[in-house]
Amino acid sequence: MNPKADFYFDQNEKWQKELEHLRTLILDCGLTEEVKWGCPCYTFQDANIVLIHVFKEYCAMLFFKGALLNDPNGILIQQTENVQAARQVRFTHVKEIVKLERVLKTYVYEAIEVEKAGLKVPLKKTKEFAMPEEFQSRLAKKPALKKAFEALTPGRQRAYLLYFAAPKQTKTRESRIEKSIPQILEGKGLND
Repeated sequence: MNPKADFYFDQNEKWQKELEHLRTLILDCGLTEEVKWGCPCYTFQDANIVLIHVFKEYCAMLFFKGALLNDPNGILIQQTENVQAARQVRFTHVKEIVKLERVLKTYVYEAIEVEKAGLKVPLKKTKEFAMPEEFQSRLAKKPALKKAFEALTPGRQRAYLLYFAAPKQTKTRESRIEKSIPQILEGKGLND
């Protein structure tokens, strides 16, 4: 156990039993405990395997390359349609974790083997993401914007495309695009 991660287990009264059980279960699999993104993250030879995180309605184990795992028990959840690699197992009570303990360890060991084998999740290319018409129109009218957008990293491009495409109303999409133009022109990502 890494003392730097203790805060996470001590601060969350609602999920404390569940978190402590998950921590013990994962550490029993021989992983190294670190803190990344403010959460306990478990690694194998410096590669991220699984992390524990909490939400209002549940706590979860997140497998970084969960899309590559066999899921004969049907417990892996894709958080949203845009999450490509990671998969979660969600819990609302410590009894669920106890019941699935052997299965969860099997998934952790498989995730370690996936990492050892150097397997990678085939990710969609940026051009495969939908580009809202409103943004496409702006790019056509402003060559400098098009050039700046194309100069962004693929991850930053995807973040903008997902952000622009999310609203149902044209007015909201246009507003998001308008507010983001200065940032794109400065070569910054959505959250920079």
